[in-house]
Order: sequence, then structure tokens, then C-alpha cells
Amino acid sequence: MSQSNNIPLGIILMIATTFVFAVQDGLSRHLASEYNVLMVVMIRYWFFAAFVIAIARRKAGGIRAAAQTSQPLLQTVRGLLLAAEICVMVISFTILGLVESHAVFTCYPLLVAALSGPVLGESVGWRRWAAIGVGFIGVLIILQPGMKVFDPAAIIPLLAAAMFAIYGLLTRFVARKDSSATSFFWTGVTGSVAMTAAGIWFWQPMTGPDWIVMGCLCITGVTGHWLLIRCYEVAEASAVQPFAYLQLVFAGIIGVSVFGEDIETNVAIGAGLIVAAGLFTFWRERLQRRTG
Repeated sequence: MSQSNNIPLGIILMIATTFVFAVQDGLSRHLASEYNVLMVVMIRYWFFAAFVIAIARRKAGGIRAAAQTSQPLLQTVRGLLLAAEICVMVISFTILGLVESHAVFTCYPLLVAALSGPVLGESVGWRRWAAIGVGFIGVLIILQPGMKVFDPAAIIPLLAAAMFAIYGLLTRFVARKDSSATSFFWTGVTGSVAMTAAGIWFWQPMTGPDWIVMGCLCITGVTGHWLLIRCYEVAEASAVQPFAYLQLVFAGIIGVSVFGEDIETNVAIGAGLIVAAGLFTFWRERLQRRTG
């Protein structure tokens, strides 16, 4: 079945997705500052797993069809990697805040572009390598190594970006044999099992208001994933992906208005370079697909 390509609708859905995910990050920041990160992510994953199982049951063949794969090890590694990345990023929110964490994390598409050659055998020309270099100059501007006493905590969102980039590359790799429904199913289920095994030991009683916040976190997680699925169903990924950078804007607004964070000049300049470089790599990729 051919995919529709309603780009205006896809853009609207991507903007909605980035807003919902930014709200999710704000909720995660609040809960993780009060409770153990592993417990917070564990409960979030319970709802995520229930969501992917519900979707699988509605598809032809049900759960058995969704779970069927010839590469279970890679699918498991993907799920574990994403769960670990979420934990690292939530820790970053509590230490550095939403603004600086997202400013650094935004470099992950550049990491994907840089690693797609050696990992997937894709061609990366000099123009995209130049864009990757500009993006990492942006990262250095944000981190400011050597300008003052370097805070090792600034490496945390960079680690999360690297983990998410590898997760993205593995997702591309397994897509050569498995459907997106299968990958989505394995992501939710393996992550839920892993987080339960890790997080159940750190259970803490939560207050009534925080259970409401947790419920909102779970709802935003499910809603965000549903919007993202719909977005990629109605439009080409290359057309809507640049709008994913709006999550940085929304997260910045929440960080400043809700948590009283500041946007330092170096963070704004560095994030601008990263976004510009990322948009260029998306444009080059789309151009190559058209001429290829």
C-alpha cells in the first residue's frame, strides 16, 4: 500500500508531536527531581508497553505477528538502548535543566549522519561532513571546554544523543527485514521488561498530586508516540523531520517559564549552529533521494 504524502497535515502533526514531547520532558524533570529516575521511567514504560500491545492486537495477525522477527538480538538491543537513553536524558534534565540538555541533545541527527557511513554503508559527502563539523562546533560553544572550570555533567546530554543516534541507526538496520510495527512492539516490550527489572527496587511512595503528574506523563508519552506514528503515515519523513527541532523551542519555553531556567548566550548560539547544520543535512539527504 503506497503511503500518502499530505505534507501540510504531516507538519501540523510533527509540531503537535514536538509540543507533547516537550511537555513530557517537563513532567519528567519535575518527577525525577522528587523520585528515583528508574522508578519514574519504569512507570512510564508500563503505559508505553500497554500502548504498543494494544496497537499490535488491532493489527492483522495480532501480537504474534508483531513480535515475529528474524533478528531478536538486535531488536532487544534497540529496546534496551532506548530505555537507557531515556534514563540518561531525564537525569540530565534534573542536573542541567531542559534548555541546556535539549541544546546539546539536538546534535543527534548529526551523529546519525556521521555514523551512517561506517555502520550502514551509506554515502556521506563532503558537504554533509562540513555540516557535521559546524554542528559539533555548536556543541563545543555550548559546553565551553577550557573557557572555565568544565562541568562534567555537560557530557550527560551528549551521551544521550550518542545513544539515541545509535538507536536510530539500529532502527534503520532492522527495518531492512522487520516492519515498523515489529520494531515498535519490541521497543516497548523490551524496554518495559528492562525498566521493571531495574526500577522495581527503587519504588517510592508518591503523593496524590504527583500521581496526577505521573498520569499526565504517561498520557503525553502515549499521545506523542501516536502523533508521531500518524505523522509518518501521512507524510514523508524527510519533509517533516526538520520541524522536529521545534521541540528545542518548546522545551526552552517550558524550562524558562516553569522552572526558571536561563538561556545563556553561548547556549543560544551553539544551538543555532546545531539546528542550522541539522537542517542542511536533512536538505542534502532529501536532494540525494530525488536525484538518486
